[in-house]
Formats: sequence, C-alpha cells, structure tokens
Amino acid sequence: MPRTIGSGLAAGALASGCIVVPVTTDTYDPDCRRVTHHMALEPVQIARLQTCSGQGCEAMVLAGLGLTAISAVVSGSIVVVGNVVYWADHRAACPPRSEAPPSSAV
Repeated sequence: MPRTIGSGLAAGALASGCIVVPVTTDTYDPDCRRVTHHMALEPVQIARLQTCSGQGCEAMVLAGLGLTAISAVVSGSIVVVGNVVYWADHRAACPPRSEAPPSSAV
C-alpha cells in the first residue's frame, strides 16, 4: 500500500505544474490547393515542484492535479469543436472527388 501512495505522489508531483493547451498545426493539401488546419493537445509545464514536505506538499500536488485535469477538459473541448469546424470548412472548400461513372457506349 505505501508503494502505491508513493508512486501516486510521484506522478502527481510530475504533473503538478502542467497544463494542457490546444495547439493548431497547418499543413498544405496539394489536392485542394489550400492550407488545412488541425488542433491537438500539448502539455506545457508552468511550474516545478521543488522541495516540500508534509501537508503543504500534498495540497500543492492535489491543486496541481486539479489544474491539470481542468485544463485538459477545457482544452479538449476546444480541440474537439475546433477540429469539427476545420473539417467542415475543408469539406465545403474541397469536396471529395467522386470517380466518374463508366460511360456506356451504345
């Protein structure tokens, strides 16, 4: 049991100063001759847990984990909505190519 608590605190300490932010990447689609966009999540470290002990350390780790979780939920929602909008924009500007039906020679 103590090993589980220790590994949990270690994981919390590593994640305590991180937030998750949405990042947009742009790529060129040669078939449509336009730039396409895609959003993804990227973790960013904003603080580092140096040395601490006791209840103050536990509170910092829990607060950091809460911040990480909240930023992941909010940023994840932004990424989902953003990618749907980018997908719809791409579909409207560059519809999928349909192959021409075979011509029937009479």
